Amino acid sequence: MYKKNHTLIYIVLFTTVIVLGGCQGRPKQKPPVHPILDMDFQPKYEYQEKSRFFDDGISMRQPIPGTVARGKLHDDIAYNTGKNQDGSLVEKSPVPVTFTGLERGRERFDIYCSPCHSKIGDGKGILVNRGYIPPPSFHTDVIRNYADGHIFDVISHGIRNMPSYGHQVPVKDRWLIVNYIRALQRSQNANIDDVPVEMRDKIK
Repeated sequence: MYKKNHTLIYIVLFTTVIVLGGCQGRPKQKPPVHPILDMDFQPKYEYQEKSRFFDDGISMRQPIPGTVARGKLHDDIAYNTGKNQDGSLVEKSPVPVTFTGLERGRERFDIYCSPCHSKIGDGKGILVNRGYIPPPSFHTDVIRNYADGHIFDVISHGIRNMPSYGHQVPVKDRWLIVNYIRALQRSQNANIDDVPVEMRDKIK
């Protein structure tokens, strides 16, 4: 009997603590208690705040010459910009074409590109149906003859009415989108020579 009552008391106490812990109570006029001050009042500089440590008084410091922030060493210029050392466009995507890569490229394309360009790249996306200026179709000879680096550069920096996606889409994903666009172009401009010989008799 004693054990049952003891257990009941623990259950009631535990439930009470949970219920009271979830109550917000009424707004207090007194300032909050800060048992650990460093958690609320951390020594730091706010934006544009004057510094008393540096001689020039500037708290927002420029990188030290010759240094590169971690993860920002873009030593492969062609891969990171779509352009060669001499400024010419990269003709062929440096990212190999694989089924996994094409699937990733399709996924990124559907998210960022298809609202304007449509899922088949004909420039008739859902935003165009709502009054947005139509982008060009990917299936014209002009765009089919673009260098891969040009398409990468457009994704990175935008062009005319198209905004930049460089801050949203990582470098590798941009190249995967380029590869997928090439697959779309191939699918919409295929001929009998693109079909394996053993499968041609199945095409009507």
